[in-house]
Amino acid sequence: MSPQDITITDHVIPLAARDHSGDGPAVLLLHGLGGTLEAWDALAPLLAREHRVVVMDLRGHGLSGDGPWEWDAVLGDLEAVVKHFHLDRPAIVGHSLGGMLALMWALRHPDCPAIVNLDGLRSVENDPGNYPGMATEALKAALDQLRATFDAQAAMMDRPIPAEQAALFPQRSLTTRDGHSYLRPSSETLAALRYAPEFRDAIPLLRVVTCPALVVLADRDPAGMDGGELMAAFRRGVRRDLLDLPGTVEVTELAASHNMVAEQPSELADLIIRFLTGSAEG
Repeated sequence: MSPQDITITDHVIPLAARDHSGDGPAVLLLHGLGGTLEAWDALAPLLAREHRVVVMDLRGHGLSGDGPWEWDAVLGDLEAVVKHFHLDRPAIVGHSLGGMLALMWALRHPDCPAIVNLDGLRSVENDPGNYPGMATEALKAALDQLRATFDAQAAMMDRPIPAEQAALFPQRSLTTRDGHSYLRPSSETLAALRYAPEFRDAIPLLRVVTCPALVVLADRDPAGMDGGELMAAFRRGVRRDLLDLPGTVEVTELAASHNMVAEQPSELADLIIRFLTGSAEG
């Protein structure tokens, strides 16, 4: 059966979702910051062999409506999708920002059967103490450069995209105002997330989640940051802070970058299916 696109209109904002159907326990997939539900196009059909799979555009992304980025409101969006599709205690699988939301969902819904967090524990722009083993001056320079890059990206969200450049972006990642194309999410959404404590470090949330949780870490640098010291130090910091986790949490590393959903959909689908099956049996 072909995936079905649906817009939920009986909510505070419109929510765009795609039903990949499938038999078995329900799974809701959540994309990362700046992504859309299309990020799951390769992985979702593989997961649908064993599960009922629904994906959605987060607020301010894709074809979903705009609204202030407040964690409770976003969790309310997820609940609206779960209710619309009658998912009945779905597992939540999230990449990056979506993985952080999976943690928050589990805290709000202690009866959640399981969650999967795909490299969504900590923003790369972080406190100096989260980059162990890197010389102070080199770290300062790298963080200053990263901050400037993110500042420039945020500023770009407020500017119209020339038509020839807009053609290079997925149509779903753009919005039109006054005849001009703009990238989503807005600079307001980026600002609300960038310095939010939960976005900067979700590891404290992981420590208090009570349902089974799988964390999949990237072991390679993201594109554009290859070979530098910063990401290697960042990964050391995450590994350091994942010691002594509750027994309900499983951590594994994948031969991929942060863009793992696009790079390794088959391996991730297998990992997720095995984990969710084992969680249900255990």
